[in-house]
Amino acid sequence: MRQARPRLMEPATTVPFTDLSFQWRAIESAAMPDIKALFGASAYSLGPWVEKFERDVGRYLNVEHAIAVNSGTSALHLAAIVAGLGPGDEVLVPANTFVASAWAVRYVGAVPVFCDVDPSSWTIDLSDAERRLTRATKAIIPVHLYGQPAGMRSVEAFARQHRLRIIEDAAQAMGAMSDGARVGYSGRLTCFSFYPGKNLGAAGEAGLITTSDGAQADRLRSLRDHAQHERYVHSELGFNYRMDGIQGLVLSHKLRELDAWTDERRRIAQDYFAGLADVPLELPAVVNGDHVWHLFVVHTPQRDGLRAHLAEMGVDTRLHYPVPLHRQPCFSDLSVYDAGLPVVERNSRECLSLPIYMGMTADQIGRVVAGIHSFFGQAAAAKRTSSPIG
Repeated sequence: MRQARPRLMEPATTVPFTDLSFQWRAIESAAMPDIKALFGASAYSLGPWVEKFERDVGRYLNVEHAIAVNSGTSALHLAAIVAGLGPGDEVLVPANTFVASAWAVRYVGAVPVFCDVDPSSWTIDLSDAERRLTRATKAIIPVHLYGQPAGMRSVEAFARQHRLRIIEDAAQAMGAMSDGARVGYSGRLTCFSFYPGKNLGAAGEAGLITTSDGAQADRLRSLRDHAQHERYVHSELGFNYRMDGIQGLVLSHKLRELDAWTDERRRIAQDYFAGLADVPLELPAVVNGDHVWHLFVVHTPQRDGLRAHLAEMGVDTRLHYPVPLHRQPCFSDLSVYDAGLPVVERNSRECLSLPIYMGMTADQIGRVVAGIHSFFGQAAAAKRTSSPIG
């Protein structure tokens, strides 16, 4: 009999970066009867459960129209169309964000103009954006990054001054408050993602666009369904961006829990702040409104060493975003390319995302904190050992 070769043992992950199973367990008993009803009704694409979610989330955000689509990327694409953006238009976009913020601009033939970000909030730096304005600039896409709202009063004033349209990218900020109301309440075109790892995550891909403009809402509903205002009559170039029924169902059930889950994320963030206050690590700031902690991102020039150390201790971490948009190969053709983005460049080298999710235990938080302390303790000891004796 052949003997099995010994397996190389990898470090056990005792603290995953996220664990979505807690969310499912929280809604399972209430959702299962509805899931059976949905399958019984064969309501797989759009349908009553998607319509219910649109009503539920519209009330939650206090906005007139909520249009469900199949992803946050699709939401941004349709918003760019409805905003009237097209070939030759330039759009101000922060370079420290997920690529979908810029995809939408390219999809309509417009040009993303990459801007630096504020060193405290990591949202778009309007002073940098201002120096990138040209006669072709038509819009700005502020991104509410990591759960931190952008300073929308300043963005609105900037947009009014320069006659720019605004598309809010709120993919990472569902439930965040800005100027006393939830992000998305304003009635502007605001786009959300419900990718499973988001604070409000679907059981797959899903997204949303909100607006207070009835004509925009009608067009968005048409565009997501092959540009049909009536069956088999297509008024313009349309898209298959419909939300699945099961996603609407799951999202409605999770929406009921969202505020409690957000409070849990805030408690975890406070535990990190308390536990990491005395290590040489730059912690995130809460600058504009409140923060829903989609990600807890820290800064250190020793990022790669710290990440490797935590991995050895079984702590999973992530990088958001190690290659900023202005250095992505897919954008190398842009004539407005400008590498003068020092904060974005620093973020790409130094940012590390720590685990934060609903259901994370005190022991797991303690392991992350202990791992960071041990890394910097070892680094300090090594520095003392290598220092010459005076």
